Amino acid sequence: MSTLHIDGVAKSFGGTTALHEVSLHVGDGEFVTLLGPSGCGKTTLMRIIAGITQPDRGSIRIDDRAIHALPPERRNIGLVFQSYALFPHMTVAANVGFGLKMRGIPRAQVAARVAAALDLVDLGALADRHPRALSGGQQQRVALARAVVIEPDVLLFDEPLSNLDAKLRDQLRDDLKILQRRLGITAIYVTHDQAEAMALADRILVMKDGRIVEEGAPVALYRQPRTRFAAEFLGQTNVIPVHLEAGQPLMPWDMVGFARTGIADRHVSLRPEDIAMTPDAEGPGEVRGVIFLGASVECRVAIGGVELRVRQSGSGVAIPEIGAPVRLAARIEPHPLAEGVHSALSVGDA
Repeated sequence: MSTLHIDGVAKSFGGTTALHEVSLHVGDGEFVTLLGPSGCGKTTLMRIIAGITQPDRGSIRIDDRAIHALPPERRNIGLVFQSYALFPHMTVAANVGFGLKMRGIPRAQVAARVAAALDLVDLGALADRHPRALSGGQQQRVALARAVVIEPDVLLFDEPLSNLDAKLRDQLRDDLKILQRRLGITAIYVTHDQAEAMALADRILVMKDGRIVEEGAPVALYRQPRTRFAAEFLGQTNVIPVHLEAGQPLMPWDMVGFARTGIADRHVSLRPEDIAMTPDAEGPGEVRGVIFLGASVECRVAIGGVELRVRQSGSGVAIPEIGAPVRLAARIEPHPLAEGVHSALSVGDA
Protein backbone atom coordinates (compact mmCIF):
# COMPACT_ATOMS: atom_id res chain seq x y z
CA MET A 1 0.00 0.00 0.00
CA SER A 2 1.12 3.56 -0.69
CA THR A 3 0.31 7.13 0.24
CA LEU A 4 -0.16 9.92 -2.29
CA HIS A 5 0.83 13.52 -1.52
CA ILE A 6 -0.17 16.43 -3.76
CA ASP A 7 1.17 19.85 -2.78
CA GLY A 8 0.20 23.15 -4.43
CA VAL A 9 -0.57 21.71 -7.86
CA ALA A 10 -1.78 24.40 -10.30
CA LYS A 11 -2.64 24.31 -13.99
CA SER A 12 -3.85 26.84 -16.55
CA PHE A 13 -4.80 26.42 -20.18
CA GLY A 14 -4.31 29.71 -21.98
CA GLY A 15 -6.11 32.31 -19.88
CA THR A 16 -8.25 29.74 -18.05
CA THR A 17 -7.16 28.43 -14.65
CA ALA A 18 -8.11 24.77 -14.34
CA LEU A 19 -6.55 24.16 -10.90
CA HIS A 20 -5.79 26.66 -8.11
CA GLU A 21 -2.94 25.41 -5.87
CA VAL A 22 -4.61 22.08 -5.01
CA SER A 23 -3.17 20.10 -2.11
CA LEU A 24 -4.36 16.76 -0.74
CA HIS A 25 -3.19 13.59 0.96
CA VAL A 26 -4.52 10.10 0.21
CA GLY A 27 -3.69 7.49 2.81
CA ASP A 28 -2.62 3.86 2.47
CA GLY A 29 -5.42 1.86 0.89
CA GLU A 30 -7.83 4.82 1.00
CA PHE A 31 -10.52 5.20 -1.66
CA VAL A 32 -10.97 8.91 -2.42
CA THR A 33 -13.51 10.32 -4.87
CA LEU A 34 -13.13 13.62 -6.71
CA LEU A 35 -16.71 14.81 -7.16
CA GLY A 36 -17.86 17.83 -9.11
CA PRO A 37 -19.52 19.13 -12.28
CA SER A 38 -17.93 19.21 -15.72
CA GLY A 39 -15.12 21.75 -15.88
CA CYS A 40 -14.40 21.79 -12.13
CA GLY A 41 -10.82 20.47 -12.58
CA LYS A 42 -11.22 16.91 -11.36
CA THR A 43 -10.13 15.24 -14.61
CA THR A 44 -7.23 17.68 -15.01
CA LEU A 45 -6.01 16.77 -11.53
CA MET A 46 -6.28 13.04 -12.30
CA ARG A 47 -4.37 13.46 -15.58
CA ILE A 48 -1.62 15.37 -13.73
CA ILE A 49 -1.31 12.56 -11.18
CA ALA A 50 -1.07 10.03 -14.01
CA GLY A 51 1.55 12.10 -15.86
CA ILE A 52 -0.61 12.66 -18.95
CA THR A 53 -0.72 16.41 -18.24
CA GLN A 54 2.10 18.41 -16.70
CA PRO A 55 1.34 20.91 -13.88
CA ASP A 56 2.47 24.51 -14.06
CA ARG A 57 3.75 24.19 -10.50
CA GLY A 58 3.43 21.97 -7.45
CA SER A 59 4.72 18.54 -6.46
CA ILE A 60 3.40 14.96 -6.33
CA ARG A 61 4.85 12.16 -4.22
CA ILE A 62 4.03 8.50 -3.72
CA ASP A 63 5.33 7.76 -0.24
CA ASP A 64 8.74 9.52 -0.28
CA ARG A 65 9.25 9.25 -4.06
CA ALA A 66 8.72 12.41 -6.11
CA ILE A 67 6.91 11.51 -9.35
CA HIS A 68 5.79 14.83 -10.85
CA ALA A 69 8.81 14.97 -13.18
CA LEU A 70 8.59 11.30 -14.22
CA PRO A 71 6.97 10.05 -17.45
CA PRO A 72 3.71 8.09 -16.99
CA GLU A 73 5.30 4.68 -17.48
CA ARG A 74 7.68 5.23 -14.54
CA ARG A 75 5.06 6.30 -11.99
CA ASN A 76 3.61 2.83 -11.35
CA ILE A 77 0.06 4.14 -11.52
CA GLY A 78 -2.86 2.16 -12.90
CA LEU A 79 -5.49 4.03 -14.91
CA VAL A 80 -9.00 2.88 -15.81
CA PHE A 81 -10.55 5.02 -18.54
CA GLN A 82 -14.17 5.87 -19.24
CA SER A 83 -13.81 4.52 -22.80
CA TYR A 84 -12.05 1.24 -21.80
CA ALA A 85 -9.17 2.01 -24.29
CA LEU A 86 -8.67 -1.65 -25.22
CA PHE A 87 -6.69 -2.73 -28.27
CA PRO A 88 -9.34 -4.24 -30.61
CA HIS A 89 -6.88 -6.52 -32.45
CA MET A 90 -5.59 -8.11 -29.21
CA THR A 91 -7.19 -10.83 -27.14
CA VAL A 92 -8.35 -10.16 -23.60
CA ALA A 93 -5.20 -11.80 -22.21
CA ALA A 94 -2.95 -9.77 -24.52
CA ASN A 95 -4.68 -6.54 -23.51
CA VAL A 96 -4.22 -7.30 -19.84
CA GLY A 97 -0.60 -8.35 -20.28
CA PHE A 98 0.44 -5.43 -22.48
CA GLY A 99 1.72 -3.27 -19.62
CA LEU A 100 3.74 -6.14 -18.18
CA LYS A 101 5.42 -6.79 -21.54
CA MET A 102 6.32 -3.11 -21.82
CA ARG A 103 8.03 -3.44 -18.43
CA GLY A 104 10.09 -6.39 -19.64
CA ILE A 105 8.48 -8.95 -17.33
CA PRO A 106 9.41 -12.54 -18.34
CA ARG A 107 6.77 -14.36 -20.41
CA ALA A 108 6.03 -17.01 -17.78
CA GLN A 109 5.40 -14.36 -15.12
CA VAL A 110 3.20 -12.40 -17.53
CA ALA A 111 1.00 -15.42 -18.16
CA ALA A 112 0.63 -16.17 -14.45
CA ARG A 113 -0.15 -12.59 -13.48
CA VAL A 114 -2.61 -12.13 -16.34
CA ALA A 115 -4.45 -15.29 -15.33
CA ALA A 116 -4.63 -14.12 -11.71
CA ALA A 117 -5.88 -10.66 -12.72
CA LEU A 118 -8.60 -12.11 -14.97
CA ASP A 119 -9.71 -14.43 -12.19
CA LEU A 120 -10.02 -11.39 -9.90
CA VAL A 121 -12.58 -9.86 -12.27
CA ASP A 122 -14.26 -13.20 -13.12
CA LEU A 123 -13.12 -13.23 -16.74
CA GLY A 124 -10.72 -16.17 -16.71
CA ALA A 125 -12.85 -18.08 -19.22
CA LEU A 126 -12.75 -15.21 -21.74
CA ALA A 127 -8.96 -14.81 -22.01
CA ASP A 128 -8.86 -15.73 -25.72
CA ARG A 129 -11.72 -13.51 -26.87
CA HIS A 130 -11.36 -10.12 -28.52
CA PRO A 131 -12.95 -6.94 -27.09
CA ARG A 132 -15.61 -6.79 -29.83
CA ALA A 133 -17.01 -10.10 -28.55
CA LEU A 134 -17.52 -8.70 -25.04
CA SER A 135 -20.30 -6.68 -23.46
CA GLY A 136 -19.62 -3.18 -22.14
CA GLY A 137 -19.43 -4.47 -18.59
CA GLN A 138 -16.97 -7.21 -19.58
CA GLN A 139 -14.79 -4.72 -21.45
CA GLN A 140 -14.66 -2.53 -18.36
CA ARG A 141 -13.60 -5.54 -16.28
CA VAL A 142 -10.79 -6.17 -18.76
CA ALA A 143 -9.69 -2.56 -18.37
CA LEU A 144 -9.72 -3.00 -14.59
CA ALA A 145 -7.67 -6.21 -14.81
CA ARG A 146 -5.14 -4.44 -17.05
CA ALA A 147 -4.80 -1.67 -14.45
CA VAL A 148 -4.30 -3.95 -11.43
CA VAL A 149 -2.05 -6.54 -13.10
CA ILE A 150 0.94 -4.16 -12.95
CA GLU A 151 0.52 -4.03 -9.14
CA PRO A 152 0.26 -0.23 -9.07
CA ASP A 153 1.00 1.96 -6.08
CA VAL A 154 -2.05 4.08 -6.92
CA LEU A 155 -5.11 3.25 -9.02
CA LEU A 156 -6.95 6.05 -10.87
CA PHE A 157 -10.49 5.81 -12.25
CA ASP A 158 -11.78 8.28 -14.84
CA GLU A 159 -15.60 7.93 -14.65
CA PRO A 160 -15.28 4.24 -15.61
CA LEU A 161 -18.97 3.35 -15.23
CA SER A 162 -20.61 6.23 -17.07
CA ASN A 163 -21.01 4.31 -20.36
CA LEU A 164 -22.89 1.41 -18.76
CA ASP A 165 -26.62 0.98 -18.23
CA ALA A 166 -28.00 1.64 -14.74
CA LYS A 167 -28.32 -1.98 -13.55
CA LEU A 168 -24.87 -3.00 -14.79
CA ARG A 169 -23.38 0.20 -13.38
CA ASP A 170 -24.68 -0.62 -9.90
CA GLN A 171 -23.39 -4.20 -10.11
CA LEU A 172 -19.92 -3.22 -11.31
CA ARG A 173 -19.75 -0.41 -8.75
CA ASP A 174 -20.25 -2.93 -5.94
CA ASP A 175 -17.70 -5.32 -7.46
CA LEU A 176 -15.19 -2.49 -7.81
CA LYS A 177 -15.45 -1.57 -4.15
CA ILE A 178 -15.02 -5.18 -3.06
CA LEU A 179 -11.97 -5.60 -5.30
CA GLN A 180 -10.32 -2.41 -4.08
CA ARG A 181 -10.82 -3.50 -0.46
CA ARG A 182 -9.43 -6.95 -1.20
CA LEU A 183 -6.30 -5.62 -2.90
CA GLY A 184 -5.81 -2.67 -0.53
CA ILE A 185 -4.78 -0.36 -3.38
CA THR A 186 -4.79 3.39 -2.80
CA ALA A 187 -7.39 4.72 -5.25
CA ILE A 188 -8.75 8.00 -6.64
CA TYR A 189 -12.05 7.94 -8.48
CA VAL A 190 -13.28 10.82 -10.66
CA THR A 191 -17.05 11.23 -11.09
CA HIS A 192 -19.89 13.74 -11.36
CA ASP A 193 -22.35 11.18 -9.94
CA GLN A 194 -23.01 11.78 -6.24
CA ALA A 195 -24.55 8.32 -5.74
CA GLU A 196 -21.38 6.68 -7.09
CA ALA A 197 -19.22 8.88 -4.90
CA MET A 198 -21.13 8.05 -1.72
CA ALA A 199 -21.30 4.33 -2.48
CA LEU A 200 -17.59 3.93 -3.22
CA ALA A 201 -15.58 6.49 -1.30
CA ASP A 202 -13.99 6.46 2.11
CA ARG A 203 -13.65 10.22 1.60
CA ILE A 204 -15.19 12.60 -0.93
CA LEU A 205 -13.46 15.75 -2.19
CA VAL A 206 -16.01 18.17 -3.66
CA MET A 207 -14.51 20.35 -6.40
CA LYS A 208 -15.70 23.61 -7.92
CA ASP A 209 -13.88 26.02 -10.24
CA GLY A 210 -10.51 24.30 -9.83
CA ARG A 211 -10.61 24.13 -6.03
CA ILE A 212 -11.46 21.55 -3.39
CA VAL A 213 -14.30 23.33 -1.56
CA GLU A 214 -15.25 20.57 0.90
CA GLU A 215 -14.07 17.14 1.93
CA GLY A 216 -15.17 14.46 4.32
CA ALA A 217 -16.71 11.03 4.77
CA PRO A 218 -19.85 10.47 2.66
CA VAL A 219 -22.20 10.44 5.66
CA ALA A 220 -20.78 13.66 7.11
CA LEU A 221 -20.87 15.50 3.79
CA TYR A 222 -24.42 14.43 3.08
CA ARG A 223 -25.83 15.19 6.51
CA GLN A 224 -23.76 18.22 7.46
CA PRO A 225 -22.48 20.03 4.36
CA ARG A 226 -20.86 23.38 5.02
CA THR A 227 -21.73 25.05 1.73
CA ARG A 228 -24.83 25.36 -0.40
CA PHE A 229 -22.86 24.04 -3.37
CA ALA A 230 -21.98 20.77 -1.61
CA ALA A 231 -25.45 20.43 -0.09
CA GLU A 232 -27.10 20.66 -3.50
CA PHE A 233 -24.51 18.61 -5.38
CA LEU A 234 -24.71 15.64 -3.00
CA GLY A 235 -28.38 14.99 -3.69
CA GLN A 236 -31.65 16.85 -3.39
CA THR A 237 -31.99 19.26 -0.51
CA ASN A 238 -34.12 22.18 0.56
CA VAL A 239 -32.14 25.37 1.05
CA ILE A 240 -34.38 27.41 3.34
CA PRO A 241 -33.97 31.03 4.46
CA VAL A 242 -34.09 31.48 8.23
CA HIS A 243 -34.85 34.86 9.83
CA LEU A 244 -34.72 36.11 13.38
CA GLU A 245 -38.07 36.94 14.97
CA ALA A 246 -38.47 37.85 18.63
CA GLY A 247 -34.99 36.55 19.28
CA GLN A 248 -35.67 33.13 17.75
CA PRO A 249 -34.74 31.72 14.34
CA LEU A 250 -37.96 31.07 12.44
CA MET A 251 -38.66 28.45 9.76
CA PRO A 252 -41.45 28.69 7.15
CA TRP A 253 -43.68 26.51 9.36
CA ASP A 254 -42.95 28.58 12.51
CA MET A 255 -40.51 26.08 13.97
CA VAL A 256 -38.31 27.69 16.62
CA GLY A 257 -35.93 26.59 19.36
CA PHE A 258 -32.81 25.60 17.43
CA ALA A 259 -30.04 24.29 19.65
CA ARG A 260 -27.49 26.02 17.41
CA THR A 261 -26.94 29.74 17.68
CA GLY A 262 -25.94 32.30 15.12
CA ILE A 263 -27.98 30.89 12.22
CA ALA A 264 -30.42 33.80 11.97
CA ASP A 265 -30.60 35.49 8.57
CA ARG A 266 -28.84 32.54 7.00
CA HIS A 267 -29.83 29.60 4.86
CA VAL A 268 -30.13 26.08 6.23
CA SER A 269 -30.14 22.72 4.47
CA LEU A 270 -32.85 20.16 5.11
CA ARG A 271 -33.07 16.97 3.02
CA PRO A 272 -36.50 15.96 1.66
CA GLU A 273 -36.50 12.77 3.76
CA ASP A 274 -35.89 14.84 6.92
CA ILE A 275 -39.24 16.62 6.68
CA ALA A 276 -42.37 14.98 8.14
CA MET A 277 -45.64 15.70 6.37
CA THR A 278 -49.11 15.01 7.77
CA PRO A 279 -52.57 15.78 6.32
CA ASP A 280 -54.22 18.62 8.20
CA ALA A 281 -57.27 20.57 7.12
CA GLU A 282 -55.85 23.60 8.95
CA GLY A 283 -52.27 23.02 7.83
CA PRO A 284 -50.34 25.97 6.38
CA GLY A 285 -48.84 23.93 3.53
CA GLU A 286 -50.35 23.04 0.17
CA VAL A 287 -49.32 20.06 -1.98
CA ARG A 288 -48.35 21.40 -5.41
CA GLY A 289 -46.94 18.26 -7.01
CA VAL A 290 -46.64 14.51 -6.42
CA ILE A 291 -44.22 12.01 -7.97
CA PHE A 292 -44.51 8.29 -7.22
CA LEU A 293 -41.03 6.69 -7.25
CA GLY A 294 -41.91 3.15 -6.15
CA ALA A 295 -39.98 3.01 -2.89
CA SER A 296 -40.94 6.58 -2.02
CA VAL A 297 -43.35 9.40 -2.78
CA GLU A 298 -41.93 12.86 -3.45
CA CYS A 299 -44.08 15.95 -3.00
CA ARG A 300 -43.64 19.64 -3.69
CA VAL A 301 -45.21 21.65 -0.88
CA ALA A 302 -45.77 25.41 -0.84
CA ILE A 303 -45.49 26.87 2.65
CA GLY A 304 -44.49 30.22 4.13
CA GLY A 305 -43.59 31.74 0.76
CA VAL A 306 -41.24 28.91 -0.27
CA GLU A 307 -41.67 25.58 -2.05
CA LEU A 308 -40.09 22.52 -0.43
CA ARG A 309 -39.50 18.96 -1.52
CA VAL A 310 -40.72 16.30 0.91
CA ARG A 311 -39.95 12.59 0.51
CA GLN A 312 -41.88 9.86 2.32
CA SER A 313 -40.80 6.22 2.11
CA GLY A 314 -42.45 2.86 2.76
CA SER A 315 -45.03 0.66 1.10
CA GLY A 316 -47.87 2.09 3.17
CA VAL A 317 -47.25 5.76 2.42
CA ALA A 318 -50.40 7.54 1.30
CA ILE A 319 -50.27 9.53 -1.93
CA PRO A 320 -51.78 12.97 -1.28
CA GLU A 321 -54.00 14.84 -3.72
CA ILE A 322 -52.77 17.97 -5.47
CA GLY A 323 -53.98 20.95 -3.47
CA ALA A 324 -54.33 19.02 -0.20
CA PRO A 325 -53.52 21.04 2.96
CA VAL A 326 -50.67 19.60 5.04
CA ARG A 327 -48.53 20.36 8.05
CA LEU A 328 -44.73 20.04 7.97
CA ALA A 329 -42.16 19.49 10.70
CA ALA A 330 -38.43 18.88 10.67
CA ARG A 331 -37.35 15.42 11.81
CA ILE A 332 -33.87 16.74 12.60
CA GLU A 333 -32.35 20.12 13.26
CA PRO A 334 -31.69 21.95 9.96
CA HIS A 335 -28.04 22.40 9.08
CA PRO A 336 -26.69 25.98 8.62
CA LEU A 337 -24.77 26.76 5.43
CA ALA A 338 -21.94 29.17 4.70
CA GLU A 339 -22.89 31.98 2.36
CA GLY A 340 -20.06 31.12 -0.07
CA VAL A 341 -17.54 28.36 -0.68
CA HIS A 342 -14.59 30.48 0.49
CA SER A 343 -16.12 30.99 3.93
CA ALA A 344 -16.97 27.32 4.42
CA LEU A 345 -14.00 26.43 6.57
CA SER A 346 -14.78 29.23 9.02
CA VAL A 347 -18.34 28.08 9.63
CA GLY A 348 -17.47 25.04 11.74
CA ASP A 349 -20.31 24.23 14.09
CA ALA A 350 -21.68 27.73 14.42
